[in-house]
Amino acid sequence: MSDDLWTYPDSVGRLDVTGYDVEAVDGDVGSVDETSLDAGTSYLVVDTGRWIFGKKILIPAGMVERVDRDEEKVYVARTKDELAQAPEFDQDRYREPGYREQLSAYYAASDGESETAERPTGAGSEDERS
Repeated sequence: MSDDLWTYPDSVGRLDVTGYDVEAVDGDVGSVDETSLDAGTSYLVVDTGRWIFGKKILIPAGMVERVDRDEEKVYVARTKDELAQAPEFDQDRYREPGYREQLSAYYAASDGESETAERPTGAGSEDERS
């Protein structure tokens, strides 16, 4: 997955979405401050100022599920909580491979959480019994 993590899905294509609003699976998280369209290293820098004052996060392009050009919205495959806990955007290191590896590890680890986040919790789930 890590190769695909930094590449826009084919269904989205590569386009500049700077200024678009960003929607997590459970609501608004901010707006795109910067877009990279570099093949294999694409990302969005999202300003969460409306939601978490003063924080920016870097979201790999592979997290983008779809883009609504009419509404100027980018939909990402993560919950607000997962994005709130994401490492803060580091202006000095964001182009370094080590920083990208750290982000890849975070988003790969949280991959299963967004799938289970919408399921009701309670006794009887297979994951809780094992």
